[in-house]
Amino acid sequence: METRQQGFLDSEPLREGDEDLASEVNLNTSIMTEEEREEIQQEIVKLEEEINTLKQVLSSKEKQHAELKQKLGITPLNELKSNFSRGWHDMQSSTAYKKTSETLSTAGQRTSAALSNLGSAITRRFGDMRNSPSFKSFEEKVENTVSTIKTKVGGTGTSGSFEEVLSSTANASSQDTPTNNLMDSPKNPC
Repeated sequence: METRQQGFLDSEPLREGDEDLASEVNLNTSIMTEEEREEIQQEIVKLEEEINTLKQVLSSKEKQHAELKQKLGITPLNELKSNFSRGWHDMQSSTAYKKTSETLSTAGQRTSAALSNLGSAITRRFGDMRNSPSFKSFEEKVENTVSTIKTKVGGTGTSGSFEEVLSSTANASSQDTPTNNLMDSPKNPC
């Protein structure tokens, strides 16, 4: 014969009879007498009375507390400000805040250094580009074009560096700007 052990998780489904048995089970294993039941009921009534008394005492103490605060001029808004300040101070003194602050500070310093290095690299690259043969060739072409335009317009054909040509062109254009100020002219032909 085969013996089968039934475990906690039985694979057979429950039947109607099993459900009825389960509903009739009394989870209270001790059998209580009527006297014990009455004692417990009286204890419950006593506890409820004590709870109500404590609630009344607490309410009275809360009123007294509010009156004393009012006499001192402590308003709910002042308390809120004080609590907020205390909370802010506590947060700033927490290790999580300090670690986060240090991390952000370090990240800011590293970002600043990286941007500084990037700016230096760009400046260096522009300097290298300006000294490159391509830029020199472009510079010569501009100088030649400016010299050609100056000779055709009537200026002298002196050639100079790119900077000299640019500054002389800027000076010439600022001197050639007409003014419309009638007060400066001593003779006014009318």
